[in-house]
Amino acid sequence: MNAKITDLLLNRGGNYILPFFWQHGEDEATLRKYMEVIDEASIKAVCVESRPHPDYCGPKWWEDMDIIMEEARKRDMKVWILDDSHFPTGFANGAMESQPDERCRQSICCRTYDCAGKEELQISQDEILHPDEFKPSMIEEMIAKERGGAKQRQFEDDRLIGLYAVRTDAEKNGFLEEAYRIDLMGRLEDNILSWKVPEGSWKVYALHLTRNRGPHRNYINMMDRASCKVLLDAVYETHYAHYKEDFGKTLAGFFSDEPELGNGHLYVHGNVLGVEDDLPWSMELEEILKKEFGPDFTAYMALLWEDGADASIKAKIRYAYMDAVSRLVEEDFSMQMGSWCRERGVQYIGHMIEDNNQHARTGSSLGHFFRGLGGQDMAGIDDIGGQVFPQGEDISYDKGPFQRRDGEFYHYMLGKLGSSHAAIDPLKNGDSMCEIFGAYGWSEGVRLEKYLVDHFVVRGINHFVPHAFSAKAFPDPDCPPHFYAHGNNPQYRHFGKLMAYTNRVCELISGGRHVSPVAVLYHGEGEWTGTCMFSHKVGHVLADSQIEYDYIPQDVFAEPERFKTSLRNGMLAVNTQEYRAVIVPTMQFVTKRFAEYVAAMCKAGVLVYFVAAYPEGICNLAAEEATSAGSLVDGMKTAGLIELSDIISELRANKVGDLVVVPENNRLRYYHYEHHDGTGIYLFVNEGTEVYEGEVMLDDSRTCYRYDAWENCLGRADYAEGRLKVAVEPMKSLIVVFDKNVTVDEIEAFITAAPKAEGTEIPLNGSWRRSICRSIDYPDFRSGKEITLPDKLEVEEPEFSGFVRYENSFDLTEKSAAVLQITDAYEGVEVFVNGKSLGIQVVAPYVYDMTDAVKEGRNQVAIEVATTLEREMSKIPSMFGMPAEPVCPSGINGVVKIIRIQVS
Repeated sequence: MNAKITDLLLNRGGNYILPFFWQHGEDEATLRKYMEVIDEASIKAVCVESRPHPDYCGPKWWEDMDIIMEEARKRDMKVWILDDSHFPTGFANGAMESQPDERCRQSICCRTYDCAGKEELQISQDEILHPDEFKPSMIEEMIAKERGGAKQRQFEDDRLIGLYAVRTDAEKNGFLEEAYRIDLMGRLEDNILSWKVPEGSWKVYALHLTRNRGPHRNYINMMDRASCKVLLDAVYETHYAHYKEDFGKTLAGFFSDEPELGNGHLYVHGNVLGVEDDLPWSMELEEILKKEFGPDFTAYMALLWEDGADASIKAKIRYAYMDAVSRLVEEDFSMQMGSWCRERGVQYIGHMIEDNNQHARTGSSLGHFFRGLGGQDMAGIDDIGGQVFPQGEDISYDKGPFQRRDGEFYHYMLGKLGSSHAAIDPLKNGDSMCEIFGAYGWSEGVRLEKYLVDHFVVRGINHFVPHAFSAKAFPDPDCPPHFYAHGNNPQYRHFGKLMAYTNRVCELISGGRHVSPVAVLYHGEGEWTGTCMFSHKVGHVLADSQIEYDYIPQDVFAEPERFKTSLRNGMLAVNTQEYRAVIVPTMQFVTKRFAEYVAAMCKAGVLVYFVAAYPEGICNLAAEEATSAGSLVDGMKTAGLIELSDIISELRANKVGDLVVVPENNRLRYYHYEHHDGTGIYLFVNEGTEVYEGEVMLDDSRTCYRYDAWENCLGRADYAEGRLKVAVEPMKSLIVVFDKNVTVDEIEAFITAAPKAEGTEIPLNGSWRRSICRSIDYPDFRSGKEITLPDKLEVEEPEFSGFVRYENSFDLTEKSAAVLQITDAYEGVEVFVNGKSLGIQVVAPYVYDMTDAVKEGRNQVAIEVATTLEREMSKIPSMFGMPAEPVCPSGINGVVKIIRIQVS
């Protein structure tokens, strides 16, 4: 039998969970207690969250860290460190305040003067010397006020780097032809411009550099190696000095939280090139652009904003700029941090802001998902604040900051970005990570958390950072829920059960490789350079038809040695992955190396499809290569052209995909993972609202059985002649193992029969007696009364949160096999029969095998339901104001049946 399955059955699996453990400067007893409760929740690591701590890297911090490290050593737990005192990563614990100007963030700004109808253009000295003043947004003002209203650092090195007039009605491109482009810098007198406008239509572009833009001027410049090293020196080196002997042992590594380029306004969406705002800059970036375009490079920078110019030259400039920006982020920041960690035996992890396609943009993100995380040891993403939720695939809206949602992105791209990067980048070793659960509010309980875990594991995420354990006095208003809350969270034990389940599933999708027959080209470079289709448009179609896919960047073609890219056996191989087909979302421009690879892929037998249109041009040809653009574009036309609606039928016709479900279902998700010992794992998750029953058609001759990751047991699988019969309930998962290391007869010794709620119903002895207690008072139940089901406790006690206990009895004339079924309850359920616990479940319907607990005669049954804290917290303001009115039921809102079953 597969070694991982064997270890899991013996409770010897690994740990894949490292929750945030928020620090506020609590006392020693509290810190020790929290390490204990985290350990008891089936979690063997913590990520120490420094943001609320009053003395990061000061005496109190080291005092608190010493306690945490001591507890971790004692409990064989790992400790990760969040790598800054302010959010997001890059503040360097305040060290940038004393750094010279040249180490600080810098922006390039463009001011445009339309000269149409003007005989003369006059620009004052103040306009010439400075860009437009930065005016904080409402969100930026609110955050500054929360931090004491400290003023931003002011810099005195604003400078004009370009002043050009470009004729817009010329037959030839004004940006390229010197006859139609006039350098006005030499016409300044005492930093004042008075320029007589020639015949024709002209625009004047004033290009400034400034450090007085953006909401985080006192943060490191992600495109300056020496600036990034300030963070290393201020945080990483100080921790190494204190815990050098623990590095690679108890101390596992560092976590960067949402590092940003920091231009523009905080959390603005839609900040693509061409939008009127500043863009990030550095001296290193300037040198790269100067080398590529010559000393007159500033003449082209206006094309970062000007949309009315020739598409091909605009694409060339914008690609060169964003390519340099994202490469510098990767080299100066991500790789520098990661290399430092790996040299000392620890790992570097974290995530950027991906929300609503920010991952390919500047501002609050890093410009390119795969490059921004290039130096990390896991491919990180995050899901906090209600981004992913059941049936949220097609729900999108725009209600302003923090209230914008592209449901298609969150459900068809977010998780896949992480697992794809983990699969194609050798540095990641298949490891991905998701920060999860945070800021959903107290209404989020284990039912939703189970959905979220399944949502991401079925997309290949195999490490999680739950957000958060807060040791602050209850109730802490900061981004709930909190999983223990000083004993006030009724679902703490249920959460621990969920974490045990999560660890088991992650164990099964780690250490091998994900089977994905299709690669979808990442749209980042396409968005930089022209019109494009989001990659998740293709992902949506594939996922809804159970065809697995990875997102791949064009870098895998430009850097084949790094990504182990090759063509073999009619496949595109990238690291561990082998793709039978490559699908390219509509992109106006692509890179030279990708265009060259298209012809090679087609010749090698790889199926390549462009959606809706072929690219118009190449975005990164050198001047001497310009004449080859046409042949490269024509070469891509050897690939197929296909409409989005025809992708599935085309792939099916070419036998791309390793399974088919009958009947079709667009909410059944699956993930296929292969281990090195020849064991295959198929994980199915039902994200719909109805039970899915059908057959999975696949070709596999290995011994087949089920693994129940919740109960940690094996079961029989109904598989014969390439047909696997499946039944998957909503918000539940099914794991099927194909194992060449065991025979059917050998596996029978490990099989546990699953209970079925079918048979003769056994009557209960009268009505149910209900009693309640707050979590902190458990098990002191009070307020007992007779009730009937479904219960309406939320009507009787609208502000109650805690445990609800239901008691009854039934009689058996003889001991027999029986199950108990609860059709619905909110939320975590534990059943006791004759005083014996039958375990915890968190998703309806709740079905318990009572056979080993029942006896002849009278049997006592008790059902304890743990609510969320939503109702108790409904009158307590959070950091964002008053919470919404509670909506979840309390207790059992379905019916309970006890059924005698036949044992075959």
